[in-house]
Amino acid sequence: MIHWSPFVQAFKRKYPWVQLAGHQGNFKAGEAGTILKKYAPKEKEALSLLMRDILRPYVPEFQKEVIRSDERIFYTQKLITNNDRCIVLNGVFSQCKGFIQMQDLLADFDTPSVMDLKMGVRTYLEEELQKARTKPKMRRDMYQKMIEVDPNEPTAEENKLKAITKPRYMQWRENASSTASLGFRIEGIKIGEGAPDKDFKTTRYKPEVAVAFDKFVNSNKIVVGKYIRRLKAIRATLEMSPFFKCHELIGSSLLFVHDKNDNASVWMIDFGKTTRLADGKYLDHRIPWIEGNQEDGYLWGLDNLIDIWSDIYNGQIDPIPEESKNENGIDSKDSNDTPVKAKEVLNGKPELNDDFTQREISLATPDER
Repeated sequence: MIHWSPFVQAFKRKYPWVQLAGHQGNFKAGEAGTILKKYAPKEKEALSLLMRDILRPYVPEFQKEVIRSDERIFYTQKLITNNDRCIVLNGVFSQCKGFIQMQDLLADFDTPSVMDLKMGVRTYLEEELQKARTKPKMRRDMYQKMIEVDPNEPTAEENKLKAITKPRYMQWRENASSTASLGFRIEGIKIGEGAPDKDFKTTRYKPEVAVAFDKFVNSNKIVVGKYIRRLKAIRATLEMSPFFKCHELIGSSLLFVHDKNDNASVWMIDFGKTTRLADGKYLDHRIPWIEGNQEDGYLWGLDNLIDIWSDIYNGQIDPIPEESKNENGIDSKDSNDTPVKAKEVLNGKPELNDDFTQREISLATPDER
């Protein structure tokens, strides 16, 4: 889902929030240079750990937990919730909502263009599959979303019920998009002050993705070069990160941001489903997922992502052959859903150093929390 990343706020003048993905209403404006995201225990835990990990420069700064009640904000070291009620002051219960206050990654950009990519080969936890098998819950809303994209996808039984389970919907989404074939998918793009574009549910193959990326940056090689360097720095850091080694990252995104002044950067966002592995267990993040191994395919997707951006930089965008197109865009015979072996190092070259100047991050003091 897209957190603060998903929406764009115009700075120095009033501008509506625009959310690229995720549940609407999950974000609010915070203090200067911050945003508030709906509280999620796993996300708060992950961000807290990341503040002490080598990945810290590549994630939004976690500051504190926040409680909103009647448009007033209270700060607390521990958020205690009971359904929609929580302790606000002096043990008195009041209707309120909990949020995580974090760095607004768009604050330093001038009319930013934003893209959200959901990383990995799946967007559901293994426990969600197990729960769906034991206690299947049929969802009419997800059935409706499915037929809006592909009316021929539901089975006869699903058409009779006019409902599907959430895992069934998510698995279909992943095979219809580039999640299964490339290890990431485009959730949404917003270019400057233009309207958000979320019509990427069937963008599945490298040529299509490359065209969308090139349009996003308006063929600007300066921005593309910065994105490649940043992505390579993220990959090198991930491969050394203690946090990454022992966590399963599901539903996490990469947020791409650039502006008209050629400022550009990428951050890791959305950790609401990030799960710590059992003691002594570690993930490769590249090998194929088989139910039970908890592999997420994050690095495999990142490898493919760097390859595509590098092809764009080198002017090697392959056109989509007209003869291979059908009514859905690409003939299935030209696809290859089997993950190819990821390149260990792009074109055999060593990792590039990240040339981005990170703005100094300061944690809130204990008193501020």
